[in-house]
Amino acid sequence: MDKVLASDLAAAQNGTPFSSGYERAVTIAAQTVTWAISAAALAGVLFRPWRVPEWIWAVVGAVALVALRLVPLQAAASAVARGIPVYAFLVGMMALSELARAEGIFAWLAAHTLMASRGSQRRLFVLVYGVGALVTTLLSNDATAIVLTPAVFTVLARTEIDPMPFLYACAFVANAASFVMPISNPANLVVFGAHLPPLGPWLRAFGPAAMASLVATFLALFLIARIGLRRRFSVDTVTATPLSRGGRLALAAVAVSGGCLVAVAALGGPVGLASLGLGVLSVVVVGTVDRAAPGAVGRTIAWPIVPLVAGLFAIVAALDRTGALELARAFLRYCSHLGPAPGSLLAGAAVALACNLFNNLPVALLAGYSLHGAAVSAGLSRATLVAVDLGPNLSITGSLATLLWLIALRRDGLDVTPWQFLRTGLLVLLPALILALLFVQ
Repeated sequence: MDKVLASDLAAAQNGTPFSSGYERAVTIAAQTVTWAISAAALAGVLFRPWRVPEWIWAVVGAVALVALRLVPLQAAASAVARGIPVYAFLVGMMALSELARAEGIFAWLAAHTLMASRGSQRRLFVLVYGVGALVTTLLSNDATAIVLTPAVFTVLARTEIDPMPFLYACAFVANAASFVMPISNPANLVVFGAHLPPLGPWLRAFGPAAMASLVATFLALFLIARIGLRRRFSVDTVTATPLSRGGRLALAAVAVSGGCLVAVAALGGPVGLASLGLGVLSVVVVGTVDRAAPGAVGRTIAWPIVPLVAGLFAIVAALDRTGALELARAFLRYCSHLGPAPGSLLAGAAVALACNLFNNLPVALLAGYSLHGAAVSAGLSRATLVAVDLGPNLSITGSLATLLWLIALRRDGLDVTPWQFLRTGLLVLLPALILALLFVQ
């Protein structure tokens, strides 16, 4: 496509007719159709028309692009293959999370959290937010979404408390804490790929921004829910069932796996494959005590997330062929010329908006390739990652964690519309994103 446009431009400069006006028209038509199919697929993922699952829209969109030869099969397959570390990381972390769920660890933890609140909703809110930040940091934002969220809801159902402020806390802290460490979000693997920084340099670069994000997000959520949180409640009927033998073994397995993943991240190792290996090993070990555990984990893992992500990667490969990648690089170079603070704020705002429109994983893929070829400063690269991780807090389909959070709510009979989430997200995201982008300098 680019060669055709370049030849036409050269012909025009020489005062000769376009060498291939037909090819140019075909190129423009192909680009238009590519954007139309991609937009339709992403809209399907966002709004789920006729309640068709999100992953079907992504896969159908990718297949249509390949079938119409808008992206070669080899290019689409290559894009899907590049996501293997991400799929491995997701499956591994979901296996650990679902193992913890199956063995009652998160319900046990949520019950103890509820009792520790001593009837104060404000104290309970602080505790839930803190537990969510810890789980996100050590087990990824997806674990907070798919395991901690239903555990919190189940425990709160025993009381007269309105669960929504606490469920929103689980959703927003999952993204706010997702760049505390490299393993806190699979999108981190997508942006940096083989260049993922070891833990030490990571903490020096992102630590202050992560703290600013966590504090700002907490304050915004607390202020929104402050009136309802004044009411006290009774904890007399709440008890924490002791963990079974399998539960204690699962707790040890999750703790050891978390420590191993931190060590792998500190050494700059392959966290995706490590996550998968540790998840499978943990399930097998607990299965020696609780034979029902492997089956329970296999049934409850959100497997559709894998084809959803793969389909999004293939769609990004098609969009790349329309010149989107070069446009992204040009935009990043422009931001780098504005200076550290203005450039980071502009780039962060644009990336955050794109994440909410298209989901942060494909945006992370585009950002990663764009950054590696744009020759921009390290500060701008860090600001881009902050926006990829924190920015999706406006849309229920902006990040995988929020999608998984929504799936967890639907499993328990609750639903949150895109507009409800957007209203809260606008108040929560803006201060957190601005502060995080400034602190990452």
